[in-house]
Amino acid sequence: MSKPTHTAYVVIRPREGSDRKATWHEVGAVWPHKSGSGFDLVIPEGISLSGRVVITERKQQAREPLTGVEFLEDLNERAAKA
Repeated sequence: MSKPTHTAYVVIRPREGSDRKATWHEVGAVWPHKSGSGFDLVIPEGISLSGRVVITERKQQAREPLTGVEFLEDLNERAAKA
């Protein structure tokens, strides 16, 4: 399988009136269809999504998507710091 060309993020807006910026959480990887007419979005098992999903081109050093457990641990760590 080829490497993904894009990365999928869930973008969470801060509360209204907050000085904080939106937080971006990597949730998946995106591959173009061979035909060039679409994409496949692969989200690791155990991740439940809601809200805004943003797809961006991958950077050369982009890491692989987090597993469901890693994503939740990362989300909890960020929430604890907030």
